[in-house]
Amino acid sequence: VSIGTYGEGKVITQILQPPTAPNGIAWAYVNRRGSILCILPVGVAGVVSQPCPMAAGFALQAGDTIQVMANTAADREVALSLITNAGVHAIFSATPSGAGNNDLTHILSGQGLGASLTNQRIISHFVTSVDDQKIASGGGVFYLNDRGLPIGGTVATNPSNLQVKANGVGGAQIGLNFVARCITTS
Repeated sequence: VSIGTYGEGKVITQILQPPTAPNGIAWAYVNRRGSILCILPVGVAGVVSQPCPMAAGFALQAGDTIQVMANTAADREVALSLITNAGVHAIFSATPSGAGNNDLTHILSGQGLGASLTNQRIISHFVTSVDDQKIASGGGVFYLNDRGLPIGGTVATNPSNLQVKANGVGGAQIGLNFVARCITTS
């Protein structure tokens, strides 16, 4: 039974325990008719500490499901989950395979940050990655404008070490051709 069918009409205001998996979860969200209704906090089994408030409550509808990207022990996926001032919830990810620039793309559309969120402002975001020791320049994801200059960003959290929390620091106004980039050293 899907969460929407089980709790149809119930309003979700906080997550008491984020979705967890033994090796961690890159991202999770509530899916409504093929789109991201609400990003969810994620964790590693045994590394969670407190309830996570939601940006805004929402009522479940029949057919709503929870989608989760569970990691394997060797998975290096970097995932950016965010909310914009227009109420859009989005997730971008990349899987580094060595040293270099890794531009994150939307998990559903495959588009970059600018193409997905033009003229919106990021107001809350978090990044998950088990690659914390291999991420260069501050250990996170930078938002780069169309000239390649940083305009914002956020530090990555390794969910094996700490429960992931959304924050409102480092958000940015997004324009066309802007990218979310993670730079890895190996």
